[in-house]
Amino acid sequence: MSLVRLNIKGISYSQTQNGAYALILTEQDGERKLPIVIGAFEAQSIAIALEKEIKPPRPLTHDLFKNFADRFDIVIKQVIIHKLVDGVFYSSIICERDKIEEIIDARTSDAISLALRFQAPIFTYKNILDKAGIFLKGNTNPEEFTEEDEVLMDEIILEEESTSSGDDYKKMSLQELHNKLEQAVASEDYETAAKVRDEISKRN
Repeated sequence: MSLVRLNIKGISYSQTQNGAYALILTEQDGERKLPIVIGAFEAQSIAIALEKEIKPPRPLTHDLFKNFADRFDIVIKQVIIHKLVDGVFYSSIICERDKIEEIIDARTSDAISLALRFQAPIFTYKNILDKAGIFLKGNTNPEEFTEEDEVLMDEIILEEESTSSGDDYKKMSLQELHNKLEQAVASEDYETAAKVRDEISKRN
C-alpha cells in the first residue's frame, strides 16, 4: 500500500460542543483533508507545538518525552496513521536509536504532537484517505480555515459526540455497561469509558 504524506492545516474548535476539537490534516499533493476528533489537552499540546513563540513555563507531557528522547539519543523518524476502525485512527511512531529502528503503537493525537516536536513527517495509507478523507469546499489556501470549513468540522465533531455519548446508560443493564466499558477502552474512547464507569459505580 502506498503512503501519502500529510501536513497539519490546523485545529478547529467546536462552536456547539465544549472541549471538542478537530485536528485537520491535509494531503500534501492533493486537496483532501483528514479530520481527526481530539481532546482539549491534545489540542493544546499540538497548538503549542505549532506556535513556535509560545513556551509553557514547565514542559508538557510531550515536551518531557522529547527531552527524554533527546537525552538518550532517540529520534522519531516518521509517524504513520496505519489503521481506521469504527472511526478510531491508529498510529505508529517510527523511532531510531543507534541505527536500530523500532515501531511504537500510539494514539494519533500523541503521535502527531511528538512528530511536530521532532519535525518528523506524518503519513497515512491511500486506502485510509480514500475512506475518511473529505474535500473542504471554497478554500484554495491550505493554511486558512473558511466559514464553510468551520461548519463542516463542527458537524464532524457533533457526529463523533453523538456516536460516543448517545446511549442512555441508565437504561442499560450492568452486563451491557461492562460490555460498553470494554468497547470504549478498546477503542481508546476514555471519555465514554469514564461516563460508563461512573454509571457502574452508582449501582454497586
